[in-house]
Amino acid sequence: MDRVGVEENGDVRAGTRWLLVAFAVLTLLAVLQLLLLADVADRYWAWTIRTELTAAFLGAAYGGGFVLSVVALRQPDWSRIRLPVLTVTAFTWLTGAATLIHLHRLHLFDGGPFARVVAWVWLAVYLVVPVASLVVVVRQERRRVRHPRVLRHMPDGLIAALAVEGAMFFAAGVLLFAGGMTVHHDEPRSAAAFWPWELTPLSAQIIGAWLIALGVAAGLAIVQGDVGRQLVAATTYTAFGVFEVVAIAWYWPQLNRHDAWLWAWLTFLGAVVVTGALGIRVVRAAGAAGPAVDAGDGGRAPVTASGGRPD
Repeated sequence: MDRVGVEENGDVRAGTRWLLVAFAVLTLLAVLQLLLLADVADRYWAWTIRTELTAAFLGAAYGGGFVLSVVALRQPDWSRIRLPVLTVTAFTWLTGAATLIHLHRLHLFDGGPFARVVAWVWLAVYLVVPVASLVVVVRQERRRVRHPRVLRHMPDGLIAALAVEGAMFFAAGVLLFAGGMTVHHDEPRSAAAFWPWELTPLSAQIIGAWLIALGVAAGLAIVQGDVGRQLVAATTYTAFGVFEVVAIAWYWPQLNRHDAWLWAWLTFLGAVVVTGALGIRVVRAAGAAGPAVDAGDGGRAPVTASGGRPD
């Protein structure tokens, strides 16, 4: 990365990297227990998840979170991980709120010994991590230039795709999160009629938190506008879609294949994967072109290997 970009946007603080390490470890554990061991989530998770597909969906979402953490840890400056960390912060605050709303559903004092341990770890994580994330963001933002230069603008087609998909993520997430608060806590029915399978209120809110966070991430990517800083976001976006498709394929026999909402969701996930993959391609193309500088007339010009602009 060029030295100007580092000075403008600030190096990543040690506390930020430690937060990402913690998030990587915690998300990996969630993937192992929810995605790979979804069939025992009714006995060994923080709350009872009787539908394997729900456990697998959550595990797949945490798989996207794990990819986010690992890729973010490899980035040299705050501007390249600002969007992902803000996304994590939004998700953890929403999940923390859902946890407190449905605290009585956690196996804090009932269930098996393993489930009780997981429940207490879950509670501790979503009481501590949201605050830690906010502290990290505030400390990093104090060192950031308020209006960093956009060196490589995002293509219009990618902006349009993110706008549509982000709005759909956000709308679906809000419906699930709000539905999880209005449905009676003891009723094992769906918290949102549009979802392709049955959800209990707590699971609906956690899924809703993921979808809202992804919608926020898409909006922030559009606002940031610099494609050269979108590697983490694009990779995470793609990974989320791929993991969710795998989860659905894995538990395909449990789904109603005649449900129009199921096919709409699969189509949407396919679009998310394509958009994310195109984003990764654009980011790599921008990197291969070399660092960009202001061209003097408001445009952008690549820097040649010798440090000057091409003739």
